[in-house]
Amino acid sequence: MAHHSALHSNFGVDYVITYRFADTSNVEARDGFSSLMQALARVGLATEVRNGDNCCLLVFVKVGSEKRFAQQVYRSRVKDWLYGVRAAEPARETQSTLSGESLNEAERFRIIHHLITSPREEGGAGIVPKDGPWKNVESVFPLHDHTFNKQWIKKWSTMTFLKANDLDEIRDRFGEKIAYYFAFTQSYFQFLIFPAAFGFAAWVILGSFSPLYAIVNGLWCVTFVEYWKRQEIDLGVRWGVKGVAAIQQKRRNFQHEKEVRDPVTGESVRIFPATKRLGRQLLQIPFAILAALALGTLIATCFGIEIFLSEVYNGPGQNLLVFLPTGLLTALVPTLTTMLTSIATRLNDYENWETSESYDSALTQKIFVLNFITSYLPIFLTAFVYVPFGSLVVPYLDIFSLTARPFAADEKQLRAPQDGFMINPSRLKKQVIYFTVTAQIVNFALETIMPYVKRRGFSKYQEMKSERAAKKGGARAGATIDDLPEEAEFLKRVRQEAELDVYEVATDLREMVVQYGYLSLFSVVWPLTPVSFIVNNWIELRSDAIKICVEMQRPIPLRADSIGPWLDSLGFLTWMGSITSAALAYLFSNNGLGPDGTPASIQGWALLLAIFLSEHAYLLVRWGVRLAISKMDSPGMEKERAERFMVRKRYLEDAMGQNVLDAPSHQMEENITRASLEEDARQSSLRTSSPQDHFWSRQRSWEESAKVGASLIEKMAPKETKKEQ
Repeated sequence: MAHHSALHSNFGVDYVITYRFADTSNVEARDGFSSLMQALARVGLATEVRNGDNCCLLVFVKVGSEKRFAQQVYRSRVKDWLYGVRAAEPARETQSTLSGESLNEAERFRIIHHLITSPREEGGAGIVPKDGPWKNVESVFPLHDHTFNKQWIKKWSTMTFLKANDLDEIRDRFGEKIAYYFAFTQSYFQFLIFPAAFGFAAWVILGSFSPLYAIVNGLWCVTFVEYWKRQEIDLGVRWGVKGVAAIQQKRRNFQHEKEVRDPVTGESVRIFPATKRLGRQLLQIPFAILAALALGTLIATCFGIEIFLSEVYNGPGQNLLVFLPTGLLTALVPTLTTMLTSIATRLNDYENWETSESYDSALTQKIFVLNFITSYLPIFLTAFVYVPFGSLVVPYLDIFSLTARPFAADEKQLRAPQDGFMINPSRLKKQVIYFTVTAQIVNFALETIMPYVKRRGFSKYQEMKSERAAKKGGARAGATIDDLPEEAEFLKRVRQEAELDVYEVATDLREMVVQYGYLSLFSVVWPLTPVSFIVNNWIELRSDAIKICVEMQRPIPLRADSIGPWLDSLGFLTWMGSITSAALAYLFSNNGLGPDGTPASIQGWALLLAIFLSEHAYLLVRWGVRLAISKMDSPGMEKERAERFMVRKRYLEDAMGQNVLDAPSHQMEENITRASLEEDARQSSLRTSSPQDHFWSRQRSWEESAKVGASLIEKMAPKETKKEQ
């Protein structure tokens, strides 16, 4: 029972900080650790320290003063209100704020993380892992709730579709940023039902390269992207984060060039000239050219080798040699991509963005360029180089004969045919099937199986290392030697979580966007593409949940009101899809055979006309769909209007009384008599009265005005009206 309790209890711990001092002197390690404890205590956080693995300390952190923490919650909510994220002002009493709106787990962890990491001038401890004076702080992470994780995975394994409450549960546990990813993937999965059904029908009836399928798929892509834009707004209202992007965090590495006085607030503001940043941003152009040349040359070279070995070389070992280009791509593309990503990161640092949000957005755009090249260039080469120009290009591919020369029996086996060369019309379809089916399975295995194998292997290596050290008599005292029995299982679990990788939601979002690109750009080649994706995404949703719960540290809950710059990538891929689908439908309009490797059969004006009409149809349809969706009401819009109405009503009630909108109260009736008129005349003679005063003193209340009006109606009404009455 004690083992089960330790496994599922976190002993009230909010965060764990790992402090590693293997490469630091004892004096420096002690001083740094003392500063860490002081910084945490300064912001009202309580701490406990236990031994970790391999010269590491585990610092357990929790809220020391609930009253002080409640003030932080109130301050956070007031800030949201000032920036327009919240419609209503929080109650001025702190306890009223917390009792009126409960604090979910994600908000609690977010505020505590803000206390730990935000600068001292903003009320935080200023602890940033691996930065400056905190170089020994390796990580800051919350602990998994294993009871919830187990129930969550069990629940999801039996569900087909996620409901709004399921997304709310993710938001309450892991924050809005991760909830937006799951909401997007779920919406994408549901939307795939129609193209999957239509694609299967098109595959059976219409075949590949169907213009009808291209049109329907383009309409679907536009509708999905515009729907998701509205869905983002609805979710932002539902979760209370609409407009939260306006609350941006300053980057610690931002280097200001000068300080100016804000003309509105009068405060001194540190700025970096926008024109200077723009000049640095122009370096993205040579970077994009460099990336395209480097990756394009590698991919095109491997593509040429693969064409040569599969369609020119006919000597011994061909069945094995055709895998050589795949091996080269597998080994070299990730390496080259890592180098280019490093260059992109340095370029992003050089652009000197002021906030974390703008920095991440700019970096995402650069990474998308690399992903676009590595993901789609092979298919572009096949569709728009090999198919139209194959007969012109293939005879020159004997320059790659070096790859097969050791295996060839004679020179004829290495020589391209001078005439009669026939391209492989099914090559493009096989390539699309590989990227939309085989590659998806491989990525799934790398995501789910490899981390488990890696973790088990590392654990086994540590055990073997400890055993060898023990045999030599030089083993250090184990991390568990001082563990109390009631804490042993808990500390074992914490040490395991400390070794896990950090979850990056941007990685999963990138996978979904790249997958969407295959659907938008190339599904006209193989209409079963959405069928493959709908199966993959059902599994992907569950595997990502397992990955978060088992393979990764618990994510720090962050707020967001959209999927960020990936939404722009979706729009770009949709536009690009309108061009490629039209081009492919035209090029392969002859029963899917294509131009047969000779560009002479391609009519340039017809190809350009097809692209022109398709692109302008896309722009027109996007405008129409956007207009139609804007006219539709939604739960989020209704909730937002209701919140604004309650704010206006509450303001009027506070300013003018509870019954400000009710009918006027009845005044005590006073009959107009001769005595009352004489008294009024006497009072008016005692003071100086203007004609205006006389005008407004004839009727004393709304009841008198109503009686006078009724008598005038009676006198002035036509006789016919009187008879009808």
